[in-house]
Amino acid sequence: MPRRTATMLASTLMLIALLCAGVFIKVPYSELSPGPTVNTLGDHGGEPVLQISGRKTYPTSGHLNMTTVRVTSADYKMNLGEAVYGWLAHDAKIVPHDTLYPDGKTEEQSTQENAEEFSQSQESAKVAALKELHVPVQSWVIVSTVVKDSPAEGRLHAGDVIKDVDGTAVKAPDDVAKLVTRHKPGEKVVFTIVPAKEQAAAEKANKPATKTEKITITTRTSDDDGAERAIVGIAAGTDHTFPFTIDIKLADVGGPSAGLMFALGIYDKLTPGSLTGGKFVAGTGTIDDDGKVGPIGGIEMKTVGARDKGAQYFLTPADNCAAAAKDTPSGLTLIKVNTIDDALGALKELREGKTSDLPKCTKS
Repeated sequence: MPRRTATMLASTLMLIALLCAGVFIKVPYSELSPGPTVNTLGDHGGEPVLQISGRKTYPTSGHLNMTTVRVTSADYKMNLGEAVYGWLAHDAKIVPHDTLYPDGKTEEQSTQENAEEFSQSQESAKVAALKELHVPVQSWVIVSTVVKDSPAEGRLHAGDVIKDVDGTAVKAPDDVAKLVTRHKPGEKVVFTIVPAKEQAAAEKANKPATKTEKITITTRTSDDDGAERAIVGIAAGTDHTFPFTIDIKLADVGGPSAGLMFALGIYDKLTPGSLTGGKFVAGTGTIDDDGKVGPIGGIEMKTVGARDKGAQYFLTPADNCAAAAKDTPSGLTLIKVNTIDDALGALKELREGKTSDLPKCTKS
């Protein structure tokens, strides 16, 4: 066999072997890629994303798009070839599997957690928007979850309103843990609550709940490594009553990162004129009840997805700015925001054509 033919044959066989290895060798990585972007001012799946009743709303224009990231599922085993392709691709990011699914978290657990975070982000978006508009919102501390096989199981229930602990009024979720940990493990703690059913009935009747119960629970030692603090096995959260109805209709989306864009969409619909001045604005960021914007994951994929959809400007959480600015898609301006006030101020500059005054993201 001629040397040239033998060399080509050997090279071909080596290439085939490498391709086979790329297919069969599994690697502990997952992929992020741009997901759908949805205009919070528009329709999705045939109905408005934001539906407000019981309060005057105003026409809007332009886009305030929330952005998403697609990720490979928890049980998907990526092969070496896919990982290499993803590392080379502009519109994908390869990360260690445990970054997305720590502690062996299953797909079902991740989906449930994302759904809970998405629901909470909607509540916080409503509160933040209404606070900007000086619309009163009633809030109270509730039992958010009860840990299985904990002292509180069967005694407290999700949705119970916590009025006080050991006679000390509870004003914020953090108060509950502080009051419980004043005890030593094995001591008793007394909760004054409004049962969830009573609270729901009172809300339906549009009047305050009056029936309370005292529940005594014996604390136990925390399961945390090295911790010697008392717990009862609940997580506290916040619930709200709004003076009118705000529904957010968006299926198949999870996580807390749409909070900022939902809040801006609600604000836009409840105020005259257009926040965007007709421009295509996208963005991301968590939001709390006080309007503080927090960082999110997958920022590079969200900017790519937004620009591909047609966005000109991207509202970027301040803590994500450096990462996003490293590889900004051409034609997209990154606007740095710490709060909903920052976002509203930047949108005002856009409407007035003062783009040079915008607080832009930088690489450092």
